[in-house]
Amino acid sequence: MELREWATRILNGDTLAEKLLEPGTLTDNEPGSSVFWNEPVRPKGMHFQKHSRKDKLPSLHELMDQDKRAVCLHRFAGHELLAVEIMAYALLAFPEAPKHFRRGVANTLREEQEHVRLYQRQLNALGVEFGDLPLYKHFWAYTPYLRTPAQYVSVMSLTFEMANLDYAPLYGSTFAKYGDLESAKLMEQILLDEIVHVSFGWNWLKKLKDPETSQWDAWTNALPEMLPPKRAMGTPFQEENRLRAGVSPEWLESFKNTLKK
Repeated sequence: MELREWATRILNGDTLAEKLLEPGTLTDNEPGSSVFWNEPVRPKGMHFQKHSRKDKLPSLHELMDQDKRAVCLHRFAGHELLAVEIMAYALLAFPEAPKHFRRGVANTLREEQEHVRLYQRQLNALGVEFGDLPLYKHFWAYTPYLRTPAQYVSVMSLTFEMANLDYAPLYGSTFAKYGDLESAKLMEQILLDEIVHVSFGWNWLKKLKDPETSQWDAWTNALPEMLPPKRAMGTPFQEENRLRAGVSPEWLESFKNTLKK
């Protein structure tokens, strides 16, 4: 299947099965012209809902309750589905990007599809179906600002996925604390994959940027004004996970200095 067809089917998919379509052997012989997708079609019951203050995630101490853990995991599953759709968006938006870049985005998309399946199975074990709870636009709201591959990796790989280098271990340890070892194990897998995804973004930004521009400046210049650098972190800050992804100590120093301002 052509990358373009696969991405189009994902964004047009009105069933979860279509969103998680396994394409088999992928080719990229006909990338076509650039298309900036407005909003993905969503399966019944999974449309974007308006987010309000009452819809915030349960606090960590509430996660001793199975129903609260299910709320948390459902939100994370929604983030993974958004990632699937945004990566499909990137395949359609950047047909002229280097072939290795497009192949890397496709490989990451496949991993995000598997994340959705993993969350789906764990939700089922907790008595919840994916789609039973509200889902929000969140990451998709930033797609109007993804007009180049450098902007894509800066926003997705080096901001939202980088933040998960903090959130995944935080929630994993909390689930384990309350005896939910299966959910904790799932978060360990998410962390390992996110380290690879951040590494993908880091290495590609290095290739895509102006050689005279620092990695730090290339990243911050690519971020939309509505997305400050601090969105690339959670609490507590896990410097070691960023080093594992190949992020340089110099970049981390600039990051920490920005947070102090």
